[in-house]
Amino acid sequence: MTASGCVTVHGELEVVPAATRPEAAQALEDFTTAYNAADKAYDPALDAEQVTGALGAINQAGLRARGKSYPNGNANHRPLELTDVNYVVPKKAGWPRWFLADTDSNRDQDSGKLDTRWLFVFVKSGPDARWKAAYLSVVTPSQLPDFAKDGEGRATPTAADSAELVVAPQDLGAKYTGYLQKGAPDVFAPGSSTSAWRNARLNTRRAGFSYQYIDQPLSSGPFGPLGLETADGGALVFFSSKHFERQTAAKGLRPTVSPDVAALLTGEVQSTLTKERVSSQLVYVPKKGAGSGKVIVLNRVPGLTAAKGS
Repeated sequence: MTASGCVTVHGELEVVPAATRPEAAQALEDFTTAYNAADKAYDPALDAEQVTGALGAINQAGLRARGKSYPNGNANHRPLELTDVNYVVPKKAGWPRWFLADTDSNRDQDSGKLDTRWLFVFVKSGPDARWKAAYLSVVTPSQLPDFAKDGEGRATPTAADSAELVVAPQDLGAKYTGYLQKGAPDVFAPGSSTSAWRNARLNTRRAGFSYQYIDQPLSSGPFGPLGLETADGGALVFFSSKHFERQTAAKGLRPTVSPDVAALLTGEVQSTLTKERVSSQLVYVPKKGAGSGKVIVLNRVPGLTAAKGS
């Protein structure tokens, strides 16, 4: 019993490492085994208990779509192998707890492919919950900053409402979707996932068709932002968003429906087709007054999650 009358149960009030190394290693192994089984069979049920958040939404919808298109499974299945793992485990109190697994995958071992690191964020929502993978980002080794570490070599989680950064992690989703919609606030560095993507959408042209885009932040529950302090005072942050693309055809025309869209389609496409995607972003957020003062998008992983025709 503390002086305030609070009771520490399962470490809710105590600042402790989010996971032990064996616990983190087991979580990664369980995920990899389930992921490979699901990918081989194109069966989302086989890894549904190992994923959550943005990665879960993308993974489950993708498997459902491919399962409909290829009911006999994945004839080209190649098991995912994750090696050279570095576990970055922050210390924190309460739940959820989470850690980062920085891995080397066998997906870039083919000749000519750039060496990459696959970053998985595992989240545990409570003492009796299982570890689930919530985020995946793919970056080059040079994109990874050095993390801030305490005297025990533990990482430091970034507060969601941090006032030390140019953008607080909890505001990244709203800032990002606001930028895509209006071009403001201009807090993001130019790049393929910011200025280039926005310009491409503004300049989409196809005779007889019009396009509309709606972007929404995802910032609560398993979709919430998660960040780690970097040695230079900034932060590496994962966050989620949702994006809608509506295609409307002129009289006498119909939007084209590809097989992956058809597998997730509800309604009948007559004159409009609306695609819904979930996206996860990995960004470097500098501290206030540092460098260019711009948030840099290091990686973006989008996935089609639904489609509707009318």
